Amino acid sequence: MNEEASKEIRLTLKESIIALIVMCLVSLVSNWAGAGTDFFAALPAMLIIFAMVVVGMLLSKFIPIGFPAVAWVSLVSVLLTIPVSPVAAPILAELKNISFLAMVTPVLAYAAMAITKMEVDLFKRSGFKIAVISILVFTGTYIGSALIANAFL
Repeated sequence: MNEEASKEIRLTLKESIIALIVMCLVSLVSNWAGAGTDFFAALPAMLIIFAMVVVGMLLSKFIPIGFPAVAWVSLVSVLLTIPVSPVAAPILAELKNISFLAMVTPVLAYAAMAITKMEVDLFKRSGFKIAVISILVFTGTYIGSALIANAFL
């Protein structure tokens, strides 16, 4: 495999924010269609989520310590919504207008489409073994979760 084919293409900050805006709009529509929440009632919550993600992306860009953007976003979100935070109550009150299940659907669809040629080539090289191991892991996780749920719930 040549070096150009294995290089990862990264979005600029501007491109990332544009993609984030599109995903927020799609998530708002999905929230309306899936949970029946009014678009404008959920808009403040989506703006809060948008702001937390942008802050996390900016921290990742300007504090280059190898901490991934998703970790920065998680850290910002947790710090803002932890019970001792003075802004937690109003943020959580707004976030109740978002159905996270409805919001995750377009995100997972995008993630499925974002599989790169390099990942497909890796899967081809791994062969059927990776599929067998994946099925065993998924099955074991499901059975283990069901057993724990049965025992404790």
